Amino acid sequence: MKSRESLVRLKGFQVTEKRRQLQQLQSMMAEFERMAKELEAQIGIEEKKSGITDPNHFAYPTFAKAARQRADNLQVSIRELKVQQEAAELALEEAEAEYQKAAALEERDGQMRVRA
Repeated sequence: MKSRESLVRLKGFQVTEKRRQLQQLQSMMAEFERMAKELEAQIGIEEKKSGITDPNHFAYPTFAKAARQRADNLQVSIRELKVQQEAAELALEEAEAEYQKAAALEERDGQMRVRA
């Protein structure tokens, strides 16, 4: 049955796409974490140079303040991406289940055609 074969291919494509999306989210999170660590290191260097570690101090370095804000924004983005990752993992599980179901139906139909 062509329609079942098409359905299996469609479900397989959907599983592949969901995996790609999940990997993309994970890559973005890793990149954001790397960037945040670099910013934290730069903040530490700037604070060491100025001798001021309190961001509320009037003479706190402007660069460190801006870098701290960027690092905080990256952490917010990472948390949002984790929520998206959880949703993507659920979607992948559902797509894999649908693919398995379609593949089982196709296999059953194939066996019925052989017997007929």
